This record gives sequence, structure tokens and C-alpha cells, in this order.
Amino acid sequence: MKDDAVIILSEKELRSYVKLDEQVIAQVEQGFAALEAGQATVPPIMMLPVPDKDGEVDIKSAFIKGLPGMAIKIASGFFHNNEIGLPSQSGQMLVISAETGFLQAVLLDNGYLTQVRTAAAGAIAAKYLAPRNVDTVGVFGCGVQARYQMEALFLVRPFKKIYMYSIDSDERKAAFVDDMTKGLKVEVVSAEIGEEVAAHSGIIVTTTPARKGYFKPEWVRPGMHITSMGSDSEDKQELLPEVFRGADIIACDLKSQCFRLGELRSAVAADIVTDETPVQELGAIIHGRQSGRIDDDQVTICDLTGVGVQDTMIALMAYDIARKKNAGIRVQR
Repeated sequence: MKDDAVIILSEKELRSYVKLDEQVIAQVEQGFAALEAGQATVPPIMMLPVPDKDGEVDIKSAFIKGLPGMAIKIASGFFHNNEIGLPSQSGQMLVISAETGFLQAVLLDNGYLTQVRTAAAGAIAAKYLAPRNVDTVGVFGCGVQARYQMEALFLVRPFKKIYMYSIDSDERKAAFVDDMTKGLKVEVVSAEIGEEVAAHSGIIVTTTPARKGYFKPEWVRPGMHITSMGSDSEDKQELLPEVFRGADIIACDLKSQCFRLGELRSAVAADIVTDETPVQELGAIIHGRQSGRIDDDQVTICDLTGVGVQDTMIALMAYDIARKKNAGIRVQR
């Protein structure tokens, strides 16, 4: 007999069951591989802007052939929330049966699963595109995603030192330094200027909600890898378009999204990235249809906007764990 109950899971439960580890990274990587293999359907993102609050609500989803369910994710980013003592990001995921279309679970993760799957994508980008041996990495931003990106990166490219630059308060920057020093047991430097981060780092991750590009082309050095994940709407930008001129490999999670919402949007508008420019999707690199880094001196850039396959993969993982543990609140339909 089929279970007619809907499982409701709290953020606390989800945090205890799903960790940012190699298993999650592998799960998300499988999602990108399915997308490249033509086994996934990813509808366009639905974005509801709330400009008066510097906020937005995004709805993402994906169906992946062969899986028992799919996810619909509703994520919010309200970037004045820290002024009233609240996190800037929140959200929840709905798990839907791929057999019946019935609701199976409500994952009240408050954006936690999104943070984890986003960081996993950053790790995947580094796995295939970053230099093999890097002692020092850099991150722009000092928020939650900056922390997760560093934790995920450490799993695939263990490093010894982080340079961080942020325009946030001294208190928030100090908290980042303290958290990363204790959590990863590495040295952390709060840089005075962005150029300082670029000058010392072999891998750069940008994690800010900037509306104007700040990462300059003259900061790019041979062998550098850049993962940019802050631009996920038409009005966001972290990299100045000229940064792409010197790239040997330009990659992204999904071309259709990145040309519309990501860093590639501004590069196309500036006529730096054209129809003739080879842009590789992560799934194609994972499959080996296109190559990742093959030379230590190559400059590589990966533009991440967040794809529904990531949400479906991590949501089904969480749902499967919860069922096995008989966890959560069960509500009969």
C-alpha cells in the first residue's frame, strides 16, 4: 500500500541529516550529468522582484528521468534583512511524486538546502577547472554562502590560507575570520582591498549580491580559476565583462540561464562573449564531452546561477533519509 502521508521536515532536522560533504557533492554532480545527457527537464526560473525591500523570490524546479520524485524550490533573498536581525536568505522545497504528481514532503529548510547545493556546485566547478595544487584561495563576501563555498572548496582542493574581502561591517568580517579559522583550521586574512585577494589567490570565489561589477580584468593572473555565483538575476553583476577576454575556458551551469541572468549576460552585452565563443556547461565537462583544465597556466571562469537539477537531487536525498529514519511530522492527505 502506498503511503498517503505528507512528511514535513524542519530546518533543524534537515541540518542533522544533510551535510556539506562528498556525498552531497556527488549527488549534485549526478544532477548536472543527467542534464547533459538529456534526461532532465528544467523550466525557466520564475523570479518575483520586491525592489522596495531589495528582495526577490525565485522558483526553481526540475524533473529528472528515472527518479521517483522531483522538487519545486521557493527561495527568497531579502538583502536588508540583516538590518532587522534576520538572515537575508530563506526558502523551502516541495517534493512531488514523479509517478502520481502528489505532494510527498515539505522541506522547511529555510534556505539551508539551497546553500548546500550551491556550495556543492562551486566544489564541482573547482574539481574540474581549478589548479590541482593551491595553497591560498580568495573569496569576495563574508556571508553564509561565502562560508559554505570555502568549506566545499576545501573538500576538493585542500588549501592553507584564505584571503577575504567584503564591504560588510567589521563585526561580520571578524565573525567570518573566526568561523573559518576554527572550522577549517586554516589562516584567514581580511583584506583591505579586493586587489589584495586576487594578488595572493589561485582560486577566487565571488559570493556577493553586487549590482555593479567590481572584479577587474587586471586582477586576473595566469593559472587563476574564478567561480562567480552571486549573479542570478538581470540586475546583478560581480565580474567586469573584460575579465572574460583573458579566459582560456569559460564554463557555466546552464547556458540558457547564464546568458539571461549570470555574469555571461554582461559579457554578451559588451560583445566580449559572442556566438563563436566556446562556453562549456559543467555537465559536458563531467561527461568528458568537453575538457576541463589541462594546463596549470590556463585561466578558467565558471558562472553559476543555480539550476533546478541541484534542488531536485538534494531534496530527494533529504526525503529518502527522512523516510528511512521515520522522521518529521506526518500529515495524512
